[in-house]
Amino acid sequence: MAGNSRRPGARRNPGTKKGPTKGSGGKRNKGLEGKGPTPPAHERPNHKSYKGGGSTGKSGQGAPSSSRSGSQSGAPRRPTTSEPRQRASSARREAPDGPQIVLGRNPVIESLRANIPATALHVAQGIEVDDRVREALRIAGDRRIAVLEVPRHDVERLADGAVHQGIALSVPPFEYAHPDDLLEQARQAAHLARVEPLLVALDGVTDPRNLGAVIRSAAAFGAHGVLLPLRRSVGVTPVAWRTSAGAAARMPIGRATNLSRTLTAWNDEGFATIGLDGEVSTTIDDLDAVAGPDAARSPLVLVVGSEGKGLSRLVRETCTGTVAIPMAGDTESLNASVAAGVALAEVARRRRGAGAL
Repeated sequence: MAGNSRRPGARRNPGTKKGPTKGSGGKRNKGLEGKGPTPPAHERPNHKSYKGGGSTGKSGQGAPSSSRSGSQSGAPRRPTTSEPRQRASSARREAPDGPQIVLGRNPVIESLRANIPATALHVAQGIEVDDRVREALRIAGDRRIAVLEVPRHDVERLADGAVHQGIALSVPPFEYAHPDDLLEQARQAAHLARVEPLLVALDGVTDPRNLGAVIRSAAAFGAHGVLLPLRRSVGVTPVAWRTSAGAAARMPIGRATNLSRTLTAWNDEGFATIGLDGEVSTTIDDLDAVAGPDAARSPLVLVVGSEGKGLSRLVRETCTGTVAIPMAGDTESLNASVAAGVALAEVARRRRGAGAL
């Protein structure tokens, strides 16, 4: 329409045209050049790991260097929001010496029947009460174990994703004896029974059922204590306690920081340490040839290796002798708890024959 092109704002001023112009006069050549590889994080000023002295990041403050925030200063790294739960759950699963949580109706009732020391019985609100729950409540009441009726999410938090069936049992850490105290207790018990001390040491047994069965056999055949290593070994968990059929409550159990060093000290105390090793030719029938002519009347430590690898090298070298259990057929090895039971039965038989048991 005539005249509209002259109204204010209808015409664009020269030099204000949108979009690219016909040339930049070479002023944009540097923008087209590559900048090379990205520098490391500690060399980028805006990165939190920047180590430049006095340089500022996005917040306008000097970015802390890794030497101030790292392990050199001794200050632990602050975990993210998702880390505490993950670390706590993994620590609970990987620390058998810490507090234990027994989950599920059958495991809980079996633990209570086995007189496992417990501190609290957690029962979720609104669960279906069956005979197992009623018996668990009755046993907990008789033993004066705290019964806590809690929201279901509290039990789920204790279970950490495992199946719980609305019930959980809190078990405190097992109290182990020091090796010196274990030795003294064994001597006192043997003196009262007018026999020589008999101890069982386990080297790397990782199955709690094997441990429980060994404790049960040790109690059945007159042993006076069981020694466990601190590392690469299972502790007295609720599963081990149940498998021992209550023997864990009567049998002194110690834990050694260094098993070979403890066995060396016991050797110096006059004990014969006999290891079970399936690869040697000497059998337990020749125990006197290994432990001495009066082995049945002497202080003795029976050392049992792990389920797969047997005795470790250092422990085997520390033992005063090693024997094998004779077997017929093509059977290569025995379960650790079975081997311990067979060896303990043989030692008990020899002691009875010698009038020492």
